[in-house]
Amino acid sequence: MIGTRTARLPDCRPLLADADDLTLVFQPIVDLANASIAGYEALARFPGAAGPDVWFAAAADAGIAPELEALAIHKALAVVDRLPRNTFLTVNVSPHLLGADVVQQALASRQDLRRVVVELTEHTPVDDLHALRRQTEALRARGALIALDDTGSGYSGLQQMAFVRPQLVKLDRALVADVDSDPVRVALAEMVGEFAGKIDAWLLAEGIETPAELAAFSRLGVPLAQGWLFGRPSPDFLPLAPEVETLVRTQVARARLTDSVASLLRPVRQCVVGEHDAPGVPPAVLVGPQGEPTALLLSDPRTLEVYTAPVSLRVHPSTDIGDALQRALVRPPAQRFDPVLCTDPTGHVLGLVRIEDLATAARAAR
Repeated sequence: MIGTRTARLPDCRPLLADADDLTLVFQPIVDLANASIAGYEALARFPGAAGPDVWFAAAADAGIAPELEALAIHKALAVVDRLPRNTFLTVNVSPHLLGADVVQQALASRQDLRRVVVELTEHTPVDDLHALRRQTEALRARGALIALDDTGSGYSGLQQMAFVRPQLVKLDRALVADVDSDPVRVALAEMVGEFAGKIDAWLLAEGIETPAELAAFSRLGVPLAQGWLFGRPSPDFLPLAPEVETLVRTQVARARLTDSVASLLRPVRQCVVGEHDAPGVPPAVLVGPQGEPTALLLSDPRTLEVYTAPVSLRVHPSTDIGDALQRALVRPPAQRFDPVLCTDPTGHVLGLVRIEDLATAARAAR
């Protein structure tokens, strides 16, 4: 596929004459609240000293960028079944190449995309945002989550964020570096995090390299993090080193000056849509074929009438109680007092949080 056309790098070597020249390494993505690995990002590596950006740029110059990207996607999807339990794999895709036939064929090499996060990695303007949304919706229907990389780096990225509505938002490294000493970066990170919350997306701080940066994002309540502090890219799916796990637990514990919604969780039944004629007694969470929450089954306390409501707010268990209450109360009036759904980074339902419990806990914390 690639070897039939041989672009050359600056040192005159052929560009990927053999498909095995492209290998993968995996960098951990950490759930800060649990000090555990939530997933891994698959990263392409090539022979020699030239970095991946050089290789992909050379492929673009030669007109074979879709083929090279498709090869990386195909190799990444081939290892999904090797993932450790309860983790996901992030697979990078350039949004302007997502519709290319060879990229679509690579994505079709695995029909079940549960545990796969398709990460849109460029923020150059996309000519047809409607087409991009159709393409990402088709991937979601097969179980994939959609992530947006380098959010906050420019207008085009924010435009894609508003249009595609990703489930995972990766904060641009420029807003992560030295955040512990720069209040402007903190304010910008908070702004992106608030925007992510309004579209029901997780925020991931990418490129954390120091304990001070970790402490800053722990105080902000960011649920997911990635960077050299937690682990370098490796050919294997490595666990967190014990000393790193201890560091994360310590920093998160220090940051918890107020209680999180984890202390208010109430268990809830899950009903697969279409699996039974009657979903049963509320409250319950209705889930789709891939386990994704689609609606809440509730009852009116005045009339006891059973009805379904949209999932209007999802939070991570580490979310601050006051923040969760504030976000709940700015929902549309029809959903303002509905329970808040709590899920983990993979989308698994953990439970419900009642508005009255949030209000009581917030008042007690004053």
